[in-house]
Amino acid sequence: MKKLFALLLTGTIAAGMLSGCNGGTSSSNGGETSGDTSAEVKPVVVQLGYENNPGETIDLAAQEWQRILEEMSGGQMVMELFPSSQLGSKNDVIDQMIAGGNVMTLADGAFYADRGVPDMGIVFGPYLFENWDQCWTLIESDWWHEQTDLLAEQGLQMIAANWAYGARHTLTTKPVNAVEDLQGMKIRVPNNTIQIKGFEVLGATPTPMALGEVYTSLQQGTIDGLENPLSVLYNGSYHEVAKYLILDGHVLNYTTWICGTTFYDSLTVEQQGWLLASAYEAGVYNNELAASQDAEMIEKFKEVGVTVVEPDAATMAGFQEAASAFYELPEFTSTWSEGLYDTVKAILGE
Repeated sequence: MKKLFALLLTGTIAAGMLSGCNGGTSSSNGGETSGDTSAEVKPVVVQLGYENNPGETIDLAAQEWQRILEEMSGGQMVMELFPSSQLGSKNDVIDQMIAGGNVMTLADGAFYADRGVPDMGIVFGPYLFENWDQCWTLIESDWWHEQTDLLAEQGLQMIAANWAYGARHTLTTKPVNAVEDLQGMKIRVPNNTIQIKGFEVLGATPTPMALGEVYTSLQQGTIDGLENPLSVLYNGSYHEVAKYLILDGHVLNYTTWICGTTFYDSLTVEQQGWLLASAYEAGVYNNELAASQDAEMIEKFKEVGVTVVEPDAATMAGFQEAASAFYELPEFTSTWSEGLYDTVKAILGE
């Protein structure tokens, strides 16, 4: 991660030197104004849309990113935040990006697999990573950069990948003490093939829906539970209608921020540098915040009457054994590059 930040910082400094040599003033569409310095230059506005609610770790880190970007750019770039799916679902926002909008959102490999880069889906496979350091090793690899180049060909520009979204756990309306207890339970998952299949191999009945619909669906019995990091589960108040939490940690979820290539290419090199460097810096803040909040969240769940199950080694082995079938599913092996699982594992040092 330090290597990646150094590259971003070098690019930002170089961009600033280039801008100084050009002698022009950046306009809101990434071009230059005339030499009339009296004309007011409108800042570039970036709209950040995400499903997370105010107060969640991602939202707090987004507020920090907003501050860093404005400070780093001297007010030449500003960020508007739209939490709680105010700009629509993740897929809605991605469609807006591809259409050229000045919007950004966070998404993961599972979504990119459905957007024309199938190999990226493996990063959301169940129990792929053993620790967070393996995640950061992967995003600095040549393999990862090849994947982001392919993503750009689909109209999506990677801005940051160093944000820990959190270990994903499962909150349910009925007790789950082992993988066998998931059999037939309707578990809400995001609408992508990777996460749907990831819960099918565990024996559940995955039910894709927008996060904003989950609370009511739990109340009405349409679903039996959902999975997400602890901060999302708690701040969404799902514990009011689902009282059982198993810390299964089925995915170590690092998340990424993207914008459309049309919007990104409209920015000057200097503006691109500000966006990349500020996103990385905010990611470091996010990760420190996320690490400090997990233990606190577990205690909060217990205080509001949620039964928290911390699986022992044997129970976790049961989850991992069930999940191993995921990497042999024809839906993936027929579209992934040959030997992809072994390639990724080798990068992770396994």
